[in-house]
Amino acid sequence: MKSVISVIGKDAVGIIAKVSTECAACGINICDISQTVLNGYFTMIMIADISQITIPFTEFVDRMAALGRKNSLQIQAMHEDIFNSMHHI
Repeated sequence: MKSVISVIGKDAVGIIAKVSTECAACGINICDISQTVLNGYFTMIMIADISQITIPFTEFVDRMAALGRKNSLQIQAMHEDIFNSMHHI
């Protein structure tokens, strides 16, 4: 099982470290990552393996959102099943 995690906000030191540390704390492995800075704004999309997650996925979603609020970022974690359903015609 996988999750799509997106992060958007003003660029700052340590964003990737904070997000990846939270993922690791929950038993989540980052499979792929794409990030860039556009005119001072940090944007990142991660594909993460959640097959070994140590907490309920809904709790992980809440933890990511809280991490975002704490760091003036928008962080959204979405289960791949929901992501695929949203983008299926």
